Amino acid sequence: MTDSKYFTTTKKGEIFELKNELNSDKKEKKKEAVKKVIASMTVGKDVSALFPDVVNCMQTDNVELKKLVYLYLMNYAKSQPDLAIMAVNTFVKDCEDPNPLIRALAVRTMGCIRVEKITEYLCDPLRRCMKDEDPYVRKTAAVCVAKLHDMNPALVKEQGFVELLNDLLSDANPMVVANAVAALTEMNEQQTVIEVNSQMVNKLLTALNECTEWGQVFILDALAGYTPRDERETQNICERISPRLAHANAAVVLSTVKVLMKLIDMMPADSDFITQLTKKLAPPMVTLLSAEPEIQYVALRNINLIVQKRPDILKQEMKVFFVKYNDPIYVKMEKLDIMIRLAQQNNIAQVLSELKEYATEVDVDFVRKSVRAIGRCAIKVEASSERCVQTLLELIQTKVNYVVQEAVVVIKDIFRKYPNRYESIISALCENLDTLDEPEARASMIWIIGEYAERIDNADELLESFVEGFHDENTQVQLQLLTAVVKLFLKRPGVAQALVQRVLSLATQDSDNPDLRDRGFIYWRLLSADPAAAKNVVLTEKPLISEETDLLEPSLLEQLVCHIGTLASVYHKPPSAFIDPAKAPLRQINPIPAAKFGSSLLDTSSTPNAARNGSAAAPTVIPSQDQVIADLLSLDLNAPAASANTGAFGGAMSGTTSMGGLDDLLGLGGDPMPAAPTNSASYNPFDGLGGLGGAAPAAPPSQQPASIGGLAEIFGSGGFGGSSGITYPKELWLDASKAMGMQVEGTFVRRGGKIFMEMTITNRAMQAISGFALQFNKNSFGLIPVEQVNPAPILPNQSQNYTIACDTTGAVQVTTPLTNLQVAIKNDINAFYFATTVPLLAYFREDGQMEKREFLEEWKSIPEQNEQQFTLQNTHNMNADAICTKLQQNNIHTVARRQVDNQQLLYHSVKYTNNLNVLSELKVNSQTTSITLSLKSKNLMAIANINEVFQALLN
Repeated sequence: MTDSKYFTTTKKGEIFELKNELNSDKKEKKKEAVKKVIASMTVGKDVSALFPDVVNCMQTDNVELKKLVYLYLMNYAKSQPDLAIMAVNTFVKDCEDPNPLIRALAVRTMGCIRVEKITEYLCDPLRRCMKDEDPYVRKTAAVCVAKLHDMNPALVKEQGFVELLNDLLSDANPMVVANAVAALTEMNEQQTVIEVNSQMVNKLLTALNECTEWGQVFILDALAGYTPRDERETQNICERISPRLAHANAAVVLSTVKVLMKLIDMMPADSDFITQLTKKLAPPMVTLLSAEPEIQYVALRNINLIVQKRPDILKQEMKVFFVKYNDPIYVKMEKLDIMIRLAQQNNIAQVLSELKEYATEVDVDFVRKSVRAIGRCAIKVEASSERCVQTLLELIQTKVNYVVQEAVVVIKDIFRKYPNRYESIISALCENLDTLDEPEARASMIWIIGEYAERIDNADELLESFVEGFHDENTQVQLQLLTAVVKLFLKRPGVAQALVQRVLSLATQDSDNPDLRDRGFIYWRLLSADPAAAKNVVLTEKPLISEETDLLEPSLLEQLVCHIGTLASVYHKPPSAFIDPAKAPLRQINPIPAAKFGSSLLDTSSTPNAARNGSAAAPTVIPSQDQVIADLLSLDLNAPAASANTGAFGGAMSGTTSMGGLDDLLGLGGDPMPAAPTNSASYNPFDGLGGLGGAAPAAPPSQQPASIGGLAEIFGSGGFGGSSGITYPKELWLDASKAMGMQVEGTFVRRGGKIFMEMTITNRAMQAISGFALQFNKNSFGLIPVEQVNPAPILPNQSQNYTIACDTTGAVQVTTPLTNLQVAIKNDINAFYFATTVPLLAYFREDGQMEKREFLEEWKSIPEQNEQQFTLQNTHNMNADAICTKLQQNNIHTVARRQVDNQQLLYHSVKYTNNLNVLSELKVNSQTTSITLSLKSKNLMAIANINEVFQALLN
């Protein structure tokens, strides 16, 4: 009889019965009871009340029973951490059991029990198991180290488990080596614990041939992260792993391809070795296409990347990508895409014959893509364009609605690619005008009529037929119709004067679409001001289109090729896109409303009063990349000293004038920068910043705007003094996938009484990047860089560290929280934007120590409504001396101490870089871990977030 009977119990009082059975003297009855408990746990019943009774069953020689008890423990140890300690002695004892299966089972279970209290007891048994005589125990222990590292990375490092794992790489058993590699790879994803070197590579290659298929995948993934020292070593690795291409497992094949693709890039492009190697890559990938559809799809998505990177590998294998009648639609679509990428002059006849056949299929989506593929072939292979156009005309004659519409769309692209070559087919297209009902097809047809208006006798009538239902058309069609009518007017003014006035009126006066209105006004002003200029603008020669528009961006392609065989290569998205944002800490920032910048970037006098005095509070949001860009596009690039400190809370804000624009910023003098366009969203603050370098000159005191209350007084200009030596770990500010290959990491450090931005720029792109420039958006403390990034080039796969001095003389704009900072960084390719936070501690001055009398007088002078209280947790039970020492090290200065009953009262002062003081009182009770913190300041804004600083220091 099977164990299914255990899942059908619905008795009342079952827990009580199970408790009695678990404590039975009969081994069989006890085993039956544990099975019932596991069955109840599996179907979702809460059997945690039986924890002590199940743990008592661990003392047994029966391996099956022990496995069941361990399974129960793994499930409930988190909810019963104190009771889980009861099982530790048995675990330790089982780790020394003569039976290797029990030893491995014990160490595996201890690794799966994610309870910190048990972690410290795991170290000694785990160390013994890593040196066990049985390879099964050693390979289990290797994986356990990775689990322990996930819970407590510091402990793994302290206890020397990384070195032990490194020793296991030399193990005689290949499975032990594979598991050690898997553990190290997983640990490296959190933080780099070990670098792959040439000695390690030799060990891995030796174990590769004897591993199981999944062990081989782990080893190949580790090899993918290694950079060989020279060409000879590169060739050696290629030769030793290339036999894996013949493996039956698709994962092993794709992992091997991934490593070889990386190594090929490291050898001279014209070497004979590469030619031989690329010939070996094609057959295994072709073999994958004979597997089941799901594996075919994964293989095709990876092949799509390989073809973009190295099309010559599969250029002779076109036939294997021909679609079969029984292929699923997702496989058909991928094959079609790869066929277009491989199409060239010597195989285009075959491809067109296939595509024409596909255009008669029953699947509408597949037919559409096939028709569009014919157009892509015409654009890609010029010699085939005549035949492609003829094929499209034949398809139009079928009068199948969706075929005709797709054909019109691609013919428009062909006209763009080959102007003045195939205009003879326009009449055939016009015959099908009434059948077009899809926006893209209608817009394409309108474009053709407008582009060749001088050759179509009744162009005005055709366009007028579209104008009849102008407001019922899609926006895409309306925009194209507006442009086409203007083209007709410029080419044949006599027949289109009334029509163009009508369309311009419909677009500007009767439409509520801002894009349409803007384009209408532009055309209207062009035509009324200077028809000749309008002709030059609207009828100018257009750039030729190419078929390569759908290729992946080079740096993204490079990244995806390094992840062949993973989810990233299937979705064609970088690995970072799959990280769950819920597991990463989100920084809430309050982007500065665009209204606060005014309509002109360089003239704040036009800013509305409500925006200037901060009466309209902006909501706290987590902005998207687009929002951050919109805010940073409004940066004022005047010299920082010439900017007005915006009063965000009360008081009037005086208008300021431009102080010489970018020339002044560069310290070059010269003419003032012209006023920015009214529509600031289209203005790029980095135009003309190519040679940016050096610091902005400070304006004389007479040019500094007077602050009139509000935030300008609170967070105005201030210097830095003293030295606290505070450092913060670098974090990822800008991912390479979002900045075209430029990765930026950084932190803010306070040294010598100054704030420094420490930044590392890594070039993940395929070409050198240079010409860097840096700009901060307005922020709560007026923080600005007083130095610039060295614009010298950074080569591919190289990093450069920068230390940039900052001060607080810049323009002020309140954010929530106060520590938010929006940054723009430019290189010779483009400008990129990100948001980060500057630790509040960085703004605390070293000379903030107040005298007792001065402290007391200021404390009394601050009204009660400016006092805020918080409850902090003294998790480490620090005494008053330790607390004062810790705070003093971080520029929170002890002023006085006194004892009242069982409480220690500690008084501290903090001085911001703008000379504003914050006073604090800490009530420390030796009998409890709670601490009461009282904060007072003349301005409540200065208190914000300081309680979090105190709590972090206590932790």
